Amino acid sequence: MISRDGANISLWQDMPAYIARRSMKKGQLFDVCIAGGGITGLSTALALQSAGKQCVVVEARNICFGTTGGTTAHINTLMDTPYLTIINKFGKDNAALVHMAAEDAVALIKNNIRRYRIDCEFEDAIAFMFSQSKAQEKELDELYEVCSSLGLEIAYSSNIPVRIPFGKAIKIGRQAKFNPVKYVYGLAKAFEEKGGTIVQACRVRGFEENGLITVHSEKGNILCDNLVFATHIPPGVTSFNLRCAPYRSYSMAVELDKTDYPEGLVYDMYDPYHYYRSQRVNDRNYLIAGGEDHKTGHEKNTDARFLALEVRIMPVRFISSNLFAPT
Repeated sequence: MISRDGANISLWQDMPAYIARRSMKKGQLFDVCIAGGGITGLSTALALQSAGKQCVVVEARNICFGTTGGTTAHINTLMDTPYLTIINKFGKDNAALVHMAAEDAVALIKNNIRRYRIDCEFEDAIAFMFSQSKAQEKELDELYEVCSSLGLEIAYSSNIPVRIPFGKAIKIGRQAKFNPVKYVYGLAKAFEEKGGTIVQACRVRGFEENGLITVHSEKGNILCDNLVFATHIPPGVTSFNLRCAPYRSYSMAVELDKTDYPEGLVYDMYDPYHYYRSQRVNDRNYLIAGGEDHKTGHEKNTDARFLALEVRIMPVRFISSNLFAPT
């Protein structure tokens, strides 16, 4: 089982540790050093290595130790920051760019899976979003109009895949789900086959620039022309620390009393919102539910967040049909 940055066991964690196939040579010069062995780091490394750069990925613990090993793995084009908020703050053209980037990200994942024959239980999916109050219904209508104007594949829906009362619902096409650890292992394998180097248990301690960049790590100095931090926020105190607050999220994976698991990705419209989906892992089906997010350190009783999430799951656990109509 791989190690992970979390107090509880992840649904994806029951995997053997990734074994790197190539060692870093002393004094070797790299075009790019990427710090961080999650989906961002390996995606970047594979793209650069494929473009002819000589790259090394250094990971402080093991591949997928961080967020990638604990994500609920919704592949979607809906941002946590709604498109309407993006339009109000930055304009419609920039919101369109965000949507285009999200579509490109989904396409990149699908292309990598096809090109490198990665077996990661990938499935195309439809996302459902539903309202449970008049205020949420108004917000849902606004979301529908904005998403339609940006080109999302969106329509109103008379049903949703989970047994939860709702007023209105929309469905959004071109979404997906997968096993993130299996996917990243596939990226790592392809990266190494192209000549890339992966070094695990190798924390970056710092760097200095004098013509070349010297990266100080637990396994010695690494020389490179460029350094990429795929670690959420670069080390040190910068403006990112003030603008990008860390958040804690909660998720649970349960086996249902019935055999028919909900299809698609499902989201409510609360703040913080809750979300649901199913996944088959090692020949067993699971319902994944998540939410109850808050800024890290802003909640004393974190167990209460799990209890609140468990209450949200209870109506979903007794499923007898794939689609449910509004009440």
